[in-house]
Amino acid sequence: MTAIFITATGTGVGKTFVTASLIRQLRSQGHHVDAIKPIVGGYDPAQAAASDPGVLLAALGFPPSPEAIEHISPWRFRAPLPPDLAARREGRNIDIDQVIAFCQKVIEQRRGIVLIEGVGGIMVPLDKNRTMLDVMMALRLPLILVTGTYLGAISHTLTALDALFRREMNVLATIVSETPDSTVPLDETVATIARFTEPVIALPRQRQGGEPAAAFGRLLNPQGRREPQAGPKR
Repeated sequence: MTAIFITATGTGVGKTFVTASLIRQLRSQGHHVDAIKPIVGGYDPAQAAASDPGVLLAALGFPPSPEAIEHISPWRFRAPLPPDLAARREGRNIDIDQVIAFCQKVIEQRRGIVLIEGVGGIMVPLDKNRTMLDVMMALRLPLILVTGTYLGAISHTLTALDALFRREMNVLATIVSETPDSTVPLDETVATIARFTEPVIALPRQRQGGEPAAAFGRLLNPQGRREPQAGPKR
């Protein structure tokens, strides 16, 4: 089958919400799905079920046991900070090569579709010199970019897409996950972003439904690949 990397314009825009929604819908269609989120910040072992890896495990049909959490998110940090800062707080560092190797191993051992969720935005620092984008470039997987409807999301989305397109990354779709209590309408956000890139998919928060999963299926050809987009529409 295939592997997909799910990234975002920033933290808190709905990556885990989108990933869990895709897991549920793909499983309901009979697909075998695995998912990992190698790096997670703000992790409290006492609240494992409510954590990002806990949410992904629930969508996969597994309880948030310590072993399952370790499998899905080996690099966990307590502080809700950028990964490099959160690691520094604990006297640790993130070995980017190990993160890449971990993802590659999961991909090689997959039985079906693998969803890999990133941390933070596309260029959140992971160590002194490298960002999440360096991991994505090493893996060279098709991408889904998640954004929100908060004020400023449109500019952040177009900036992120520009960075991805300049590196010839294969962006399958941009999913706009509705930001709770935002004053910016979902449909207007989608319409504006769609003037510059396509496809753009709306995901209302009140419906954890099949809209993204259906589009996800249509975006992949039988080989599970798509040619990289050349860049935003002008």
